[in-house]
Amino acid sequence: MARLLGVDLPRNKAMKIALRSIYGVGPKIAADVLTKVGIDFETSSNDITEEQVQAIREALTEYAVEGDLRREVALNIKRLKDLGCYRGIRHRKGLPVRGQRTHTNARTRKGPAVAIAGKKSIKAMK
Repeated sequence: MARLLGVDLPRNKAMKIALRSIYGVGPKIAADVLTKVGIDFETSSNDITEEQVQAIREALTEYAVEGDLRREVALNIKRLKDLGCYRGIRHRKGLPVRGQRTHTNARTRKGPAVAIAGKKSIKAMK
């Protein structure tokens, strides 16, 4: 099993797919790296040699991936929170940042729904 940037590449996958398990590597970057290194896209992740792994590792240094990218994203969010801008306040409150509705849905950001005590009895009184 190949290990790149602290991530184990999945077994029995084409290299164009296996590289995507690295945070920040999508289809375009995976294709660029494999082309630059000279590895066929359909080569199985089991079949690559240590030299090829080293070449891929060197090619990925040009891109912000894994720890560096995670750190950069976290610092960007922290900057928004410190500024107190609209997006920063939404991050602070754990609400959707990009204009989605919150009256219904938004459960991914808000977490599981919490029942409000006595709400049913109020409806029953009417």
